[in-house]
Amino acid sequence: MIATLLAVALLGGAPDRVAQAQDVARPVTRPVAVLRGLDKFSGLAETFEAVVGAPVAYRRLTITVRACRDTGAAAEAWLEITDANAPAAPVFAGWMIAASPALSALDHPRYDVWVLSCKTVSGDAS
Repeated sequence: MIATLLAVALLGGAPDRVAQAQDVARPVTRPVAVLRGLDKFSGLAETFEAVVGAPVAYRRLTITVRACRDTGAAAEAWLEITDANAPAAPVFAGWMIAASPALSALDHPRYDVWVLSCKTVSGDAS
C-alpha cells in the first residue's frame, strides 16, 4: 500500500506508470534456490542448488528452502537450517537476501551459507 502511494506521488498519478511500478516491485516466486556454503576451517566454498521444500545436505548442515523469490533487484529466500550435532532446533530460520547477506546471516562457528539467486529449474541458468 505504501509503495503504491509512493509510486502515485512520484509518478504524478499516471495510471500506466503506477501499474508499471507495481509490477517491478512484485516478487516472482521461483522453485529453486542457488546457495553458497563456506567451510570456515578449510576455506572451501561450494555453490549448490536446493529445490523449495526438499532438504539438502551441506556438510553437517541440513538446509530446507521454504520460499525463494526474485524481486528483480535481488533474490530472497526463507531458509531453515539445522546442524546434525544439534538437530533439536534450527540454527537458522528466516529470510536471507542475496544483495545483503549480512542483514540476516547464519551464525554458525564453522559454516556460512548465503543465497545467490532463485531459478526456475534445477541446473538451468535462469
